[in-house]
Amino acid sequence: MEIFGVPTALLGSQLLIGLINGSFYAILSLGLAIIFGLLNIINFAHGAQYMMGAFIAWLALTKFNVNYWVALIAAPLLVGLFGVILERTMLRKLYKLDHLYGLLLTFGLALIIEGVFRDQFGISGESYEVPEALSGGIHLGFMFLPIYRAWVIVASLTVCFGTWYMIEKTRLGAYLRAGTENSQMVQALGINVPLLITFTYGYGVALAAFAGVLAAPVFQVNPLMGSNLIIVVFAVVVIGGMGSILGSIVTGIGLGLIEGLTKVFYPEASAVVVFVIMVIVLLVRPAGLFGKA
Repeated sequence: MEIFGVPTALLGSQLLIGLINGSFYAILSLGLAIIFGLLNIINFAHGAQYMMGAFIAWLALTKFNVNYWVALIAAPLLVGLFGVILERTMLRKLYKLDHLYGLLLTFGLALIIEGVFRDQFGISGESYEVPEALSGGIHLGFMFLPIYRAWVIVASLTVCFGTWYMIEKTRLGAYLRAGTENSQMVQALGINVPLLITFTYGYGVALAAFAGVLAAPVFQVNPLMGSNLIIVVFAVVVIGGMGSILGSIVTGIGLGLIEGLTKVFYPEASAVVVFVIMVIVLLVRPAGLFGKA
C-alpha cells in the first residue's frame, strides 16, 4: 500500500522517527523555555546537561550495576543538584545584567563540561542496552513499533504536559510566575523568591538530564550528543516563542514530525527544514508562534 507514491511502511517509520525526535525536542526546549521565561537566562549549557544525564545512566549501569529505572530518577536529581550549585554560585550574579552575559557564561560552562567528558571517555560513543521490560516490539500491520520508542514518546509527553500543568494551573506555578514579574511584592507576602528561582533552574536542568537518560538506549552515549542537538532545540524555542511553555511542547513535536516527513519527500532538505521554518516565522512573527511581543 502506498500514500502519495510512498510505501506505507516507509512513511510510518519516518513519522515514528520524527515523533521520537520531536519528543526530545519538546522536553529539551521545555527546559530552556522554563529557564528563560522565569529567569531570563539563555542556558547554552542545556545540551551538556542533557549529555551528563545520559552518561550518569551509562556509568551507573556499567560501574555500579544500577538499572535503567533507578537511573531515570537518580540522573535528573544529580544533574539538577549540579544546576542548583551553578545557579547559587554563578548565575545568580547575572540576573540584573544583559542576557548576553548569561549566554556567554553558560556557553563557557558547556565547553568545559564537554571537554572534561571528551578527555575522560573520548568521542567514539558508548552503547546502553534497552531495559528488558521495554525490549521487543509490536507489529502494527504496516510497520514494526519498538516498545522502547513508544515508551520514549509516552514518557516525554507525560513529563511535558505535567510540567505545563504545574506552571500554568497550580499555586506553585503562580508563585514562580509572580516572582519573576514582581519579586518584591511576592517576597513581601513571605515567599522565598531566591529559593523559587533556584528550584526553577534546577528543574529545567533536571528535564535535560531526564531526556538524556531516555536517549541513552536510542542514541550512542558520547560527549558530543548534546552539542549536536542543542542548536536545533534553540531553533524550536525561537519558533515556539522564547519563554512559552506550551509553544515549546507543541512546536517541538510538530517540527519533529515535519522533519520526518521531509526525509521521505525531500531528504536533501531534512537537515535544514527546521531552520528554514525558523527564518520564515521570525520574518512573519518575530515573537514566535506562541510568544508575546
